[in-house]
Amino acid sequence: MDLKAIARKLNKLTEDQKFDQALAELHELRPIDIADTLVLVKPKCAWQILERLPNRATIFSYLEAEDQVAMARIFPRSSLVQMVGEMPSDERTDLYKRLDQSQRDALLPALAQAEREDIRRLSAYAEGTAGALMTSDYATLKAEMSVEEALAALRLEAPDAETIYHAYVIDDARKLVGVVSLRSLILASPEQLIGDIMLSAVVSSNVNEDQEDVAKTVARYDLIALPIIDDDGRLVGIVTHDDAMDVASDEATDDFLKSGGVASMMGSLKDTSIRLLYRKRVFWLVLLVFGNLISGIGIAHFEDVIAANLVLVFFLPLLVDSGGNAGSQSATLMVRALATGEVVMRDWFSLLGREAMVALLLGLTMAAAISVIGYIRGDAVVSLVLALSMVSVVMIGCVIGMSLPFVLNKLGFDPASASAPLITSVCDASGVAIYLFIASQFLIV
Repeated sequence: MDLKAIARKLNKLTEDQKFDQALAELHELRPIDIADTLVLVKPKCAWQILERLPNRATIFSYLEAEDQVAMARIFPRSSLVQMVGEMPSDERTDLYKRLDQSQRDALLPALAQAEREDIRRLSAYAEGTAGALMTSDYATLKAEMSVEEALAALRLEAPDAETIYHAYVIDDARKLVGVVSLRSLILASPEQLIGDIMLSAVVSSNVNEDQEDVAKTVARYDLIALPIIDDDGRLVGIVTHDDAMDVASDEATDDFLKSGGVASMMGSLKDTSIRLLYRKRVFWLVLLVFGNLISGIGIAHFEDVIAANLVLVFFLPLLVDSGGNAGSQSATLMVRALATGEVVMRDWFSLLGREAMVALLLGLTMAAAISVIGYIRGDAVVSLVLALSMVSVVMIGCVIGMSLPFVLNKLGFDPASASAPLITSVCDASGVAIYLFIASQFLIV
């Protein structure tokens, strides 16, 4: 499917006012493919096509955030109001928060009162919380309803609800008292009461809970949607599975970037400016330059040992890199385990013993390999120095790599900040000191 070729056709047809033919070009495409095509179309032509599509709100939701804002700037006010009114409440609020103040002031008064109040309420929640992620488009039932009445009510609510596979049972104060699946409704007899077939033990999250914790809850219990309640137990929204997975994907990307010593970025890498890439990467690199000076200090301290035994220089990069590599492996395992909740702070001591044993075995294996080369390049004493240094460096590297994410987590920092460059720099400095100290004890100065 050549989207660029379709985009060129759309530009020509729209400029010639042949809108029916332009829409026919998109007839066989899925909404996400239409969105990708419209990004390639001239902005004016794109909104002329989009406003004529029957599922325009769905297509608009597939656009990247920056593309949505750019298109909203060129939309006539009436078209934008109509589009925003058709969007799900959470996506509508996300778009509103991305607009500048002048666009907000123009948009809000033109919306229906219910939509205005919904935007004000949802946009009031802090970014990164369940409240900022949730949607208010959900189906509710009462416990005293019969199944027949409930199905009739769901038919009325279905067009505006994000999902009707689960309906949430609330009391007169809107407190969440249960949940019932569409499957249970279909299988139950029409005269049964909702209170008799609903599940009372409802998994829910507080509106102020962190989005990452919400995503973990959705994944843990394999939920289609997670109800969100306020401090008084009132149902205020739901977080759907797809939104939760978007959060999980964003968090995984963020952790991945941090593991490489890169600050979080928004948007596509290919569209990111040189200035932004520079700003996101320069901090750690400059900081680690000064960190690596410690390695230089260690070398300077043992310069007499090195001068008397130049063979040590040959093995210096090999040893310090081995410690850094081992430490990076350990840090990666621990960061991931902490992020998924597999381990917690109280597991540190037990994991430390196991990691030390693994590190010892790894160090002995690597020492056996390097000692042979040390004997060939030097003599038996050099071989022994290399073997002892390799075991020590690898063990220290693994312990540092495993422990640093726990330390950062305890101090309130993101464990992913224990990045590979940071671990490598710390292990390099310690590796230099260990290697040259052991050499000074065995070799003649």
